[in-house]
Amino acid sequence: MQRQPTLEFWYEFASTYSYLSAMRVEAAAEQAGVRVVWRPFLLGPVFKAQGWDNSPFNLFPVKGRYMWRDMEREAARLRIPFYHPKIFPQNGLMAARVALLGSDRGWTPAFTRAVYTAEFGDGRDISDPQTILDILTGLNLDAEAVIAEAQSDTNKTRLRRMGDEVLSRGLFGAPTFFAEDGEMFWGNDRLEQALDWAIAQARRGAAPG
Repeated sequence: MQRQPTLEFWYEFASTYSYLSAMRVEAAAEQAGVRVVWRPFLLGPVFKAQGWDNSPFNLFPVKGRYMWRDMEREAARLRIPFYHPKIFPQNGLMAARVALLGSDRGWTPAFTRAVYTAEFGDGRDISDPQTILDILTGLNLDAEAVIAEAQSDTNKTRLRRMGDEVLSRGLFGAPTFFAEDGEMFWGNDRLEQALDWAIAQARRGAAPG
């Protein structure tokens, strides 16, 4: 019997293309029969390791202009809202800590989509604690208790360790997908390829030897 394949979804809350993936990965994976593991992380240390002090979309204006127009097209195609934030990239540290906390509790996907909608759909500042509090309350969670636990030393250390894992695995941007055999796929436009790979790997593992 073939076991259900798994795909890791690594995303950064400031990432525009991660927004697109977050809004569609669950439905695409469910249709493909693949389980998704949501892995929030921070791109800042990754960029620093590459010698950058800002998003490449800011460092290279031509690339940035293309990205914003591409986002408008893709959001329209996917029928999701899109708003160009006044500040880019936004600081997603608190959101990442909260999402990581929820990864063991089942509400990370819903929280993640709500944060992205607030940021890129409604134009809200996700670094504002009130934004995160409102989102958690909307999910019927004890917002203040969640924030307090997310800001604990234990959870902060856990997020830092994920940053170390990111660098050790060669991840350089978001969104990034990892199949169980370690095959890496970068970018929203590689989601379907990553799902296909995960399925093929599971089939090979289930084949009689």
